[in-house]
Amino acid sequence: MRILMLSQFYQPIIGGEERIVQDLSVELVRRGHDVAVATLWHEGFQDYEVDQGVRIFRIHSTTQRAAWLYSEKQRRHAPPWPDPEATWALRRVLAQVQPEIVHAHNWLMYSFLPLKWASHARLVVTLHDYSLSCAKRRLVYKGAPCSGPGFIKCLACAKEHYGLAKGIPTALGHRLMSDVERTAVDMFLPVSTAVASGTGLVGSSLPYQVIPNFVPDQIDADPVDIESYTAQLPDGDFILFVGDLSRDKGIHILLSAYGDLKNAPPLVLIGRRCQDTPTEFPPNVLFLNSWPHAAVMAAWRRCSLAVAPSTWPEPFGVVVLEAMAAGRPVIASRIGGLPDMVVDGETGVLIPPDDPAALRSALERLLADRELRDQLGQAGRRRVAQFRADAVIPRIEQVYRMLMTKETSTELQQAIS
Repeated sequence: MRILMLSQFYQPIIGGEERIVQDLSVELVRRGHDVAVATLWHEGFQDYEVDQGVRIFRIHSTTQRAAWLYSEKQRRHAPPWPDPEATWALRRVLAQVQPEIVHAHNWLMYSFLPLKWASHARLVVTLHDYSLSCAKRRLVYKGAPCSGPGFIKCLACAKEHYGLAKGIPTALGHRLMSDVERTAVDMFLPVSTAVASGTGLVGSSLPYQVIPNFVPDQIDADPVDIESYTAQLPDGDFILFVGDLSRDKGIHILLSAYGDLKNAPPLVLIGRRCQDTPTEFPPNVLFLNSWPHAAVMAAWRRCSLAVAPSTWPEPFGVVVLEAMAAGRPVIASRIGGLPDMVVDGETGVLIPPDDPAALRSALERLLADRELRDQLGQAGRRRVAQFRADAVIPRIEQVYRMLMTKETSTELQQAIS
């Protein structure tokens, strides 16, 4: 099949979502498909290149020329409306690739929508977040999980999040285009049951199938020299947190719980500082700035247990899968997509979000029982099998094939159920 991925960022700009898009693209090439990626150009990157068999087209957009709109020079996002220059560039890409399937992963899709019907391609959208129903993509309102969208509510929330100049256009553009998106998309692929529910797909007539993110079959095959990184890790046992050091990720809850532990092993934090990262850490906490993926995987294999104490409805959380793949038990919040991966009492421990006492209790329990840690870790390693590329990608290919055969919506829903 000829497949065009739409992703506002792609390697070497790498985050959790970008890694998934790259891994999916490379794996599909290995399975015999013709795969191209259209992504936004950033300074210093080539307009076109081929990486591991994937053709990468980096396109310019009108919006990204307004540098004042963006806080990060190397992450100039696609807007929630068709960008004129991006749409024109995508027209040229479509002419070269002639895709049978366009698989979108974020708001760059909106620049494709004016071209969708003329392209004759089927449109698949993976929902990595809550962008279908939330202009912030996070489904968080006033610091707590949002109960659902409302016009005035969303305008005020976007204004507070983005500022007046960006917030109002973002909210209005999102409201208009999300309605168009619902009519244009041939299949939604939310990455968790939480995303399916939070975006309003559950109970609707829209076509969707929950297909989780995945970890590559060779998850630690990245040929990077990691010795200079792993040399920084503590000797012996340690607790590991990987991710942005933000309140959403529960860093404040984690530091509070850890600070109350007695005789605890070191706590290692690997990630990026954020605006709301605490300025002071308790004793025995080691902060290591963003590491390459191979080094992170080595850290997972060395640690005693993993923690993912998110306070927002985390759509998925690939780091949890990575910890489980390394055979480590996970303490995670019972929120968002995390319970899709962590089975309480079987592969780890689920705790209420925003509850330092519950997190401290779970830490104390697992730190005191090495045999239990080993038992949970081995069960987690077995559970990861259903999230491996060889288990997940055939499900995505099946969706492609169903759409290519032009089955009716009724037949599609029967196949999904």
